[in-house]
Amino acid sequence: MERKVFAGGRVRRVRQGLGLTQTAMAGALGISPSYLNLIERNQRPLTVQLLLKLASTYKVDLDALQGEGGGLAAQLREIFADPLLAGEIPGDQEIVEVAEAAPNAALATVKLYRAYREQAARLSDLATLLASEGREMAATGSRMPIDEVRQSLERRPNFFARIEDAAETLAKNFASGDDTPSALRAWLKAERGITVRTLPTHVMPDLRRRYDRHSMRLFLSERLSPFDRNRELAMEVALLSMTAEIDAELDGLVLQTAEARRIARFELARYAAHALLMPYGSFLAAAMRARYDIDILRSRFDVSFEQAASRLTSLCRPEVAGIPFFLMEMDHAGNVVRRAGAQGFPQSRFGGHCPKLGIHSAFAEPGRILVDRVELPEGDVFLTVSRTLEGPQADFGERIRRTAILIGCDLRFSGDVAYANALPATGFAVAAGPACRICERKACLSRAEPPITRPLGLDEMVTGLSAFDFQ
Repeated sequence: MERKVFAGGRVRRVRQGLGLTQTAMAGALGISPSYLNLIERNQRPLTVQLLLKLASTYKVDLDALQGEGGGLAAQLREIFADPLLAGEIPGDQEIVEVAEAAPNAALATVKLYRAYREQAARLSDLATLLASEGREMAATGSRMPIDEVRQSLERRPNFFARIEDAAETLAKNFASGDDTPSALRAWLKAERGITVRTLPTHVMPDLRRRYDRHSMRLFLSERLSPFDRNRELAMEVALLSMTAEIDAELDGLVLQTAEARRIARFELARYAAHALLMPYGSFLAAAMRARYDIDILRSRFDVSFEQAASRLTSLCRPEVAGIPFFLMEMDHAGNVVRRAGAQGFPQSRFGGHCPKLGIHSAFAEPGRILVDRVELPEGDVFLTVSRTLEGPQADFGERIRRTAILIGCDLRFSGDVAYANALPATGFAVAAGPACRICERKACLSRAEPPITRPLGLDEMVTGLSAFDFQ
């Protein structure tokens, strides 16, 4: 059975491109102007004879006349698959009809969408560049609550005095001789009548913890490591005993939405949990004696590597401070999970997105500690320590959640840090940058994107080592 070809839009486009009237084209094709008008409005199909006549008279490609909008339909499908437009058009048929009936409008839509995507990419690059200089764009209304919280926490010292004071006072009141987890369980039972139980995965498959107000029981998932269960205990105690202190610190963050405040309250509760598990004074003294060796500290305070490393970034009490460490956690795909710093994460200097950093290499060697001397283009040099972290216990056949953290400090503090012993005596440093888009290092084998600050060097006679040469 012969397939009917409705290509009115494309016929009209050919006619208009040649500057012909319907009467002139109809005469050349041997049909009436009214019949050509019906064809252009897709009320009549193109016959085989007319297709051949169009091809011979106007040198038109038959495939272009018979295809789905000359490829426009496929391009429109890509556009309407964008999350911004998803669901606007229920099926492919309407997209094909648009491409068939209005190819000029469809092509204009494609061009407009491409311009939109390019402009969005440029704005993203500009925002990154401004952030690297310690500035931000005024139009921040589109930020999600989590972005608002992260930005607020990353750009300030990772120290909350009210929470620290309350945590030290509470820790001193714990019964002597009890380890901290036992003391936390005893406090929950004595002060609030709450008992704690660990539930198997099949009973609580999707939750880390759940508090049942009716039975006054706190349920923890067996998926969590013993260290993470202890942190959940400490968070519960902090939320119950430090409500005023957490609220006061929360008000100081000046967040705009209720959702952002809820997320920030969780982050402050995690901070308070670390302060309870590792009280400031005793932890700082131990850290200085151990030369900030995280494995020694995790063993001494019965916490995880991540918990001890996170605590190191908060040792900045004005009258008695430790080394100003900063920390970044990242997943396999390069998504930054969190940043923190004793004096605010050094976004403008360190960045943290360079593929040469040890945090990326750590995934290839799970559990191993990688120590690097990192030098930035402006001359800043940092000592960095990277290691992978394991997430909650996965079921058989389920992929584990593995992230990596990088904790670092200015190299001038390296004499007081045990990890400096692993640095090469030659003084070799990893030549890194804040991020490819704002880094101007030439001949970088790891460069993933061209810098937006320099024009590309498009010379057919000379090719550099980098995939993106620039002038």
